Amino acid sequence: MKKIVLVSIAGVIIVGLFLYFTVMKRSADFIITNATVYTVDEHNSVQQAIAVRGNKIVGVGTTQDIQNQFTSQKTIDARGMTVIPGMIDSHGHVLGLGESLTELDLVGTTSEQQIAEMVKARAEHAKNGEWIRGRGWDQNDWGSGTGAKPFPTNAALDRVAPNNPVILERIDGHAVWVNSKAMEIAGIKTDEKTVVDGGRIVRGADGLPTGIFIDNADNIIYSSVPEYTREEKKGMILKALRYCLACGLTSVGDMGINEENFEIYKELDQEGMLPVRIYALVGGTGRFWERMKKEGPYINQGDGMLTLRSIKLYMDGALGSRGAALLEPYSDDPDNSGLLVSDPDTIERVTEEALQHGFQVCTHAIGDKANRFVLDAYERAEHAYPQQAQDARLRIEHAQVISPEDIPRFKQLNVIPSMQPTHATSDMYWAEARLGADRIRGAYAWRSLLDDGNIIPGGSDFPVELPNPLDGFYAAVTRQDKAGIPQSADDVRKGFQLSSDGIRDTNDFNGGWYVHQRMSRDEALHSFTAWGAYAQFAENQIGSIETGKRADIVILSTNIMKVEPKDILTTAIEMTIVDGKIQYQKSSGN
Repeated sequence: MKKIVLVSIAGVIIVGLFLYFTVMKRSADFIITNATVYTVDEHNSVQQAIAVRGNKIVGVGTTQDIQNQFTSQKTIDARGMTVIPGMIDSHGHVLGLGESLTELDLVGTTSEQQIAEMVKARAEHAKNGEWIRGRGWDQNDWGSGTGAKPFPTNAALDRVAPNNPVILERIDGHAVWVNSKAMEIAGIKTDEKTVVDGGRIVRGADGLPTGIFIDNADNIIYSSVPEYTREEKKGMILKALRYCLACGLTSVGDMGINEENFEIYKELDQEGMLPVRIYALVGGTGRFWERMKKEGPYINQGDGMLTLRSIKLYMDGALGSRGAALLEPYSDDPDNSGLLVSDPDTIERVTEEALQHGFQVCTHAIGDKANRFVLDAYERAEHAYPQQAQDARLRIEHAQVISPEDIPRFKQLNVIPSMQPTHATSDMYWAEARLGADRIRGAYAWRSLLDDGNIIPGGSDFPVELPNPLDGFYAAVTRQDKAGIPQSADDVRKGFQLSSDGIRDTNDFNGGWYVHQRMSRDEALHSFTAWGAYAQFAENQIGSIETGKRADIVILSTNIMKVEPKDILTTAIEMTIVDGKIQYQKSSGN
């Protein structure tokens, strides 16, 4: 009898405990189980499961822990797949991407004639006088040989579209190629030697414009190009953001918008239609900047989907079009040292204004001269407003070519180098011809900056490069193109444009281009997650998978932290979750 009673009591206790723990389980909207979760927390811990309620992560741990602690009507079984924080592109151009998905896509074209045929096909269906637009050409990719590649001319476009103005933007956004009809509409007079401050009109031996307008000179053409309507822009922005979701991006730094685009973003935000977090920047000085100085930073404190608390400035042009400002002339163009598109005093003045009004400054600087001038301007502004500068997180966008003596200044001044890994692997075929064998060692110098204690928020500069952050992750950890080149100095000798100095150390190319500058996989993951969040003042909200943070999560088909490098490039985005909502799922093709 006593034994029966004890068994009965034990049974009651077991049932009671079961009911207790069942009742005490917390509710979750969904849980993710059986995953390899790279949390990117301060310990770089790897877990198995996540619980999400509303827009917040409410639990992280083993699958058993999460199932014991939470009850949910929805479980996502990851089946061993990899889960990482939502990826952040710290430097993109959303409307530019939307336009590129609408206009002629010239990325990857291999000749002037190929592009002319594309323009011809578009012109055949266009009305007379209708503008034909495109983006993505790069003369460095045309033809064989390793010498400097000349710019195209208006002649090829005139032949195929004599009755339609044509404007084709170079891949870096720092030059346009137009036909004679476009120049006629823009009022370009061939007998005038127009000089543009911070820009250049390329002319032939006869002194006539060839149809290439570099940096600030492109404003002459753009002033005559009709604007897209507000609704067209809204549609392009949404198309671009859907594309970003399919790439695993949950947050994008939109590098320089105008007032109309800001109002479109606010409208989308208020309608609950923003599928990706937007960290927007005022595009330069002017009326919009004056307005924002009065209003102060815009931060959606609810779901944090839209923030505007920064201004984008430009110091120089791009390396590919030889507009990047260098301390010494280009190695392959001895009469040219690039272009300063802003006065350094302007950078200093606007930085001081930004510090006083609570705004961050992000300045485009590619050449070593431009980087030095921006660091100088930031340093003077920080000295003028030391208290406001303490957590200003001033940024230099690109930071592509840095003089060795300026590399330590980034950490000393707490300036963030915001960089795009795929720029290195796109530019590597010709960058040394531009810079020479000595100067190239301060170019795309990720390891040098990291070893000084800097963080590097990663981006793509889309549509200059593809928005896929896994392309950037791969470039960061390999310093190779998608074909795995270079593996050795022999690859460089055969396929790269080199300076007259030639290769000095074959070890520089054993498994990558200046391979000692590559990132580790942990660093590359941080670059597109936690470091990107910090660069947006959002490290307490996003960038890692931790309890209390917003549920921005990506599920990947393979483990990018362990697979062979080439397999990173074929990794699929299985699911993209933003603010607790499944915004993209591969199987449904959303």
